Amino acid sequence: MNIVSALLDNKIQSFEQAYRVKDITSPQMQNAIRVWFAMYLEGLPKEGEDDCQRLPVVIVNKLTKTVFSEYEAAVSTKGPKAEFMTRLLDRLDKPKKVAMQQTLVGGECFIKPILTTGGFDFSVVRRDCFIPLARDTHGRITDVGTSETTAYNGKYYTLLERRTVDNAGTLTIQSKLYESNDPSLGGSQVALSAIPKYAALQPELALQGVGNIGMACVKTPLLNCVDMSQDGVSVYAPALGLIRNINRNEHQLNGEFERGESRIIVSGDMMEMNEDGGRKRLSAHVFTAVDESPDDIGVNIFSPALREASYLARKQEYLRNIESQIGLKRGILSEVEAAERTATEITSSAGDYNLTIIDFQSMWEDALRELLGICDKIGQIYKLCDSTKFDTEKDITVDWGDGVLFNRDKAWTELSGMVASSMIKPEIAIAWYYNLTFPETPKDLEVIRAKYMPEIEALTGGAGDE
Repeated sequence: MNIVSALLDNKIQSFEQAYRVKDITSPQMQNAIRVWFAMYLEGLPKEGEDDCQRLPVVIVNKLTKTVFSEYEAAVSTKGPKAEFMTRLLDRLDKPKKVAMQQTLVGGECFIKPILTTGGFDFSVVRRDCFIPLARDTHGRITDVGTSETTAYNGKYYTLLERRTVDNAGTLTIQSKLYESNDPSLGGSQVALSAIPKYAALQPELALQGVGNIGMACVKTPLLNCVDMSQDGVSVYAPALGLIRNINRNEHQLNGEFERGESRIIVSGDMMEMNEDGGRKRLSAHVFTAVDESPDDIGVNIFSPALREASYLARKQEYLRNIESQIGLKRGILSEVEAAERTATEITSSAGDYNLTIIDFQSMWEDALRELLGICDKIGQIYKLCDSTKFDTEKDITVDWGDGVLFNRDKAWTELSGMVASSMIKPEIAIAWYYNLTFPETPKDLEVIRAKYMPEIEALTGGAGDE
């Protein structure tokens, strides 16, 4: 059984001691990462707050669903290498949403290829389970430490792994296993063969020509608002203050309803002690019908008017501000305004939302292409695929479907009109429609024309392209 082992909480010291290295993450970032995960996993309640709305969970779920709502990825070439890549895309279908969610929560994560019989499987290493040890000038991690804990035969085994890539592109993987009776402690070092799961691992392995740490990084496109470092930040990091205000507002609103309950206020002479001399209680005679005025016998009804509208109005304003800070479409968190808006206002709102989603879609697409390139290089080393050249930029097509501002049907109608007016060649329109590489030479046009002749004839009314 695998147990998620958060390096930031209990393994940093053990890892640094084991490999004699230093985490380059600043103390401010380490604290911020803890806060992001705490708010997402179980909330971070403080006195005077109520986190029942779990806004980080709502934000992450809605963004993930929107990003992948019409996602399709495919290989555009044929052959054994294309079949190998297609199998990888199929296996990535399930962990892709996990990776997206972990990235949105922690700012960045790794997708780790794991060698299996006949290919690769993939696991997601979330941000609080790895520590960066070095980055290059572009911010890419070139030295990293990860941790994984496994329960086996009543003990806990923690695998500490260090991955380093040098200037020559050689990936070096160092592995050390520790045994303990407590999952929060590193324990004493034992052989990798202590449990079957790690028996095939080598203490140190060098893979030439990989060119990176053998894992693809998925990192949010947001500028670091914690310490301006190259670490990724959570998607809701800019809105933490607003989220806390909403939690306080929720607590105040709950208190407003509780205080709004009808209460009976009585004078002290109407209270009597319990038999054990403890709490006071009302005498049963208080509830006996009386003819006198309640004011004359010391009884008052307390039922204040609720200020619900003002609390809800403030909450809606907070939610709209969160949408603006993150770039969500108005109404995803807050209530959609009943008042009509101008076309300019609608376009502005949709544009902000669309650009945010496009940013995260580009983030995933970049990581996807990097990951397939890693699998290609490692696959050749372990003879899982041939050495046929595969261009992850040209040979992988990613279709995100219709966006908020982009309408595929409308764009195709416009392209068809340009073909009819002889403004562009029909092969170019067909290449766009089927996500093909843009034709740049007469030979490229000929290949498209031969493969998609029926479509071209339908597009040109049977005239074809002379």
